Amino acid sequence: MSLMQNLPTPASVDRSDDTATFDARELIRNGVKAEIVLDGQTYTLRITRAGKLILTK
Repeated sequence: MSLMQNLPTPASVDRSDDTATFDARELIRNGVKAEIVLDGQTYTLRITRAGKLILTK
């Protein structure tokens, strides 16, 4: 099964510069964290109790 099948689709796309917009809470469906892979490197995206986003390697 491909990882791409589980990814949310962008909420909108700004056609002026092709920037995809995602709702962070949709990415982090379990309310805790999401893992994002780029070129074989895994990053963790978290929402803090204060509502801030933290991206760590």
